[in-house]
Amino acid sequence: MNAMRRIMETQPAELRRILDDPAPAEHAAVRLAGRRILLVGVGTSWHAAHHGAWLLGADAANAADVAAYEREISPDDGIIVLSHTAHTGYSMQVLERARATGAGVVHISGIGNGGDVETVAPEESYAYTASHTGALLRIAQIAVALGAPLELDGIPDAVARVLGRPGPLIEVPQRLVELIGAGPNAWTAQEGALKIREASYVAAEGLSSEQFFHGPSVALDAQDTLVALDGGGPMAGRTEAIAVALEATGARVVRFAERELGEALSVFPLTVVVQRIAVELAEARGVSPDRFRYEQDPRREAAFGALGF
Repeated sequence: MNAMRRIMETQPAELRRILDDPAPAEHAAVRLAGRRILLVGVGTSWHAAHHGAWLLGADAANAADVAAYEREISPDDGIIVLSHTAHTGYSMQVLERARATGAGVVHISGIGNGGDVETVAPEESYAYTASHTGALLRIAQIAVALGAPLELDGIPDAVARVLGRPGPLIEVPQRLVELIGAGPNAWTAQEGALKIREASYVAAEGLSSEQFFHGPSVALDAQDTLVALDGGGPMAGRTEAIAVALEATGARVVRFAERELGEALSVFPLTVVVQRIAVELAEARGVSPDRFRYEQDPRREAAFGALGF
């Protein structure tokens, strides 16, 4: 079994463990209370930042944009930095600068990586799964501590149900996997595209439903698979209408609905849906999801490693 699948399947237990340990998030909430909150990250953590922005009614930004463009950080700001490993260069630059300004700072990271709020043990696979949903749950706990009316207890069971579904969830497409979702699940769609590309090397794109409709939808045909993510909410009907329209073009459409937790928390089971799609495509194609394709091409590891993280 590859490491991505093995770690992915630990998520129900890890999420229950985090639910049973709310104190770190509650302490972080005290640091953030009354401040304008900005969440920052890169890659999967950038998607987590946007999911967190929905949960907290806050803003999100890519850490590279904040660091390289020297975006102002005020002592009155609350800054949540998301980095699984604490090795992501731009995220660490933001963390250091925010602390130096006297802002209210919370670093969410894996266990043993120096975070103020910890998630799970460092993952063997480069395709992060449990650390991502763990970070999302820590943000949700912070939101609850700040007064958000979220019921978090059902999250582990919802994730377990997704993991227990028969598979594969989709077949390997001839050309492209397109993922769409509305509201917070626009970011679930983007996370799905990232995971599919890094784990299975299949071309994938993730967009908000409406952004997909306005132009990018023209490119899809019978070579492609559209994955529609439905978490409920005011744009669910529109997302379904777009999916129906795409079926008329011959594209294969696969729908996943997770409404039981409400739209804000639907990101948890729907994130695990896209994780499963990614690892199942990797297994179907006989490729490793764990090491950025490095084992197949040493030139890639040398070239990408020189860029740093």
